[in-house]
Amino acid sequence: MSRRCVICDKKAIGGNSIRRRGKAKREGGVGKKTTGITKRRFLPNLQKRRLIINGKVKRVLVCAKCIKSGKLNFAARKSNVPNN
Repeated sequence: MSRRCVICDKKAIGGNSIRRRGKAKREGGVGKKTTGITKRRFLPNLQKRRLIINGKVKRVLVCAKCIKSGKLNFAARKSNVPNN
């Protein structure tokens, strides 16, 4: 299972982590200097949820934004109460 949202296809994107030193000019310094740039990944907030997809219950990864917006068709929870 790849790290993607099943609903909106949100996935990880790349970026940089920039390290700087020095004091900002607006604070009276000579300015910030970049001392290092390393690659990093911004991962989506994915949660496992049981959804009804094509009439079948499947456990899939969906992003928190889709859960909040109500775009999902959740499967009913299993009951632990015995039928008497």
